[in-house]
Amino acid sequence: MTTFYLIRHGHNDFLGKRKLAGRMSNVHLSSEGYRQAEALGRILSSVKFEAIYASPLERAVETAEPIARDQGLDILIREGLLEIGYGTWQGQSLKTLRRRKLWPIIQNTPSLARFPEGESFPEAQARVVAEIEALRDLHRSKKASIACVFHSDPIKLAIAHYLGLPLDLFQRITISPASMSVLTISDSSIRVMGLNDTRATYGTPQV
Repeated sequence: MTTFYLIRHGHNDFLGKRKLAGRMSNVHLSSEGYRQAEALGRILSSVKFEAIYASPLERAVETAEPIARDQGLDILIREGLLEIGYGTWQGQSLKTLRRRKLWPIIQNTPSLARFPEGESFPEAQARVVAEIEALRDLHRSKKASIACVFHSDPIKLAIAHYLGLPLDLFQRITISPASMSVLTISDSSIRVMGLNDTRATYGTPQV
């Protein structure tokens, strides 16, 4: 059985500005984000991880650093954990994007949505699930636990898949900054053990 700790990166300035960072480089954690990352390291100190994986984007790596430091592990970068490819929407304000004709499709029938010059939600979900399955193949010991630090929509898409939730309902899942969701997968069962645990932000679980 493999236990996945699916961790969203901490707060960053693009979140504060209500902009879509996407795959932009040089988007770093804010002071609040660094505080959240340190809190995650403390909260997860009792978990013995076999490996720490992260999206290549800076905000994910910076969130993973306190966890890896406490565990004495390197951060292993995985392209499959990248944020969704938002194409020309990347870097724009959410206020502007909400006026686009594509916005209600993204919210209500995301299975039909493709970002201009970017990725579709079905493509993103297939990519992330394939990545999780590849990591499961690498960590098949009886009590393997691994951390994956990446992004909100990819985490939501992965959880929706393993819950058997239709893609068009994945927006009903909330994944907050610096939250943890726990997924266990064996050859015979799948369990979502925790969802959107925000102790790193609020001090008590918000599930």
